Amino acid sequence: MFGIGQTELLVFLIIVMVLFGGSRIPALARSLGKSITEFKKGVSGIEEEKPPETDTKKQA
Repeated sequence: MFGIGQTELLVFLIIVMVLFGGSRIPALARSLGKSITEFKKGVSGIEEEKPPETDTKKQA
């Protein structure tokens, strides 16, 4: 996973626990999940609004 070993991942999780505390982590994860979902909806909405591409090359 991104070249991160078990030790580095454990250190990262401990730092996150110290910075945010155990009670705020579920709320942060929930907010991150909602943000990702809204971003995906926005991206798919833009793709749906985009008109189909026309072939600009002339066929001989």
